[in-house]
Amino acid sequence: MTRRPPVLSVRGLSVRFLMPGGRRIAAVTDAHFDVAAGECLALIGESGCGKSVLASALLGLLPANAQAAGEARLGCLDLLTADERTLARTVRGRLIGLIPQSPAAHLTPVRTVRSHLAETVAALTDTRGRAAVRAASETAAERAAFPTGHLDSHPHELSGGLAQRAATALALVGGAPLLLADEPTTGLDRDLVDHTVDELRRHVDSDDHEEGTGRALLMITHDLVAAERIADRVAVMYAGRIVELTDARTFFGTPGPRHPYSRGLLQALPQRGFTPIPGMPPELGDLPDGCAFAPRCERASEACTAPPSTSGQVACHHPHVPEDLRA
Repeated sequence: MTRRPPVLSVRGLSVRFLMPGGRRIAAVTDAHFDVAAGECLALIGESGCGKSVLASALLGLLPANAQAAGEARLGCLDLLTADERTLARTVRGRLIGLIPQSPAAHLTPVRTVRSHLAETVAALTDTRGRAAVRAASETAAERAAFPTGHLDSHPHELSGGLAQRAATALALVGGAPLLLADEPTTGLDRDLVDHTVDELRRHVDSDDHEEGTGRALLMITHDLVAAERIADRVAVMYAGRIVELTDARTFFGTPGPRHPYSRGLLQALPQRGFTPIPGMPPELGDLPDGCAFAPRCERASEACTAPPSTSGQVACHHPHVPEDLRA
């Protein structure tokens, strides 16, 4: 099956934070990936590896002390050079739907969920009239399994799981070409996780083939079970770098991932051995000169004191090869 053209194309995306005293923190380094129409790319990795910083860069939501470089093209628009007016009026909500990592913080505290949905429906769709907007708002809530009995609740009255479902409902309203979901299953039980990722999958699969348009999903997640359920491809991030990019069936099945860190993430799952990766991730402000994973890697050698090549699908001096990849 031929992959369709990319909705999002990222080339050499790097983000540096400028700290007092001239210190620089490399939060994201030289990220390259595409997300095609009709595709879900799952971006996975431990906390603090730079996944959410990458998402913030795409939306123009980095703090003032951040510097972004490279390209991130959504169609003909470079998101990294777009001005705030373009991002606010054209990109956020309309071209990129966001499910934020901390949904309650993105909801206006004095407004109900129903009010949030009604405003979003009116702004991003052709729906007009109070009754039609109300019905569309309730339909949006239903898609995200948000109970109608809580539509008139304010954000502070919502549990973490309800806030997550409200954010998902809002993100799906506009039918944006790119959906950026940052930990969209946080606070949900397993049944609701399955419902949420299935709805996100339907969003990606329900593009308009007659008009040649397509939708794509970039999902940032710690939940590898959810990633396996929804993803077409998987990108693994460690210490600000994408260290492996591969097909999801290969990653979760046979022969499995090739980078030792990727394999460690899978082996830490309860159903796969429950073996934690030894050690802790490095601080992004104090990265080693060579491979950042080397201190935790049983395959490390003297070669790992130099940075691994990032030109292929696996950034590793000693990747697993098919004959190594046994269950």
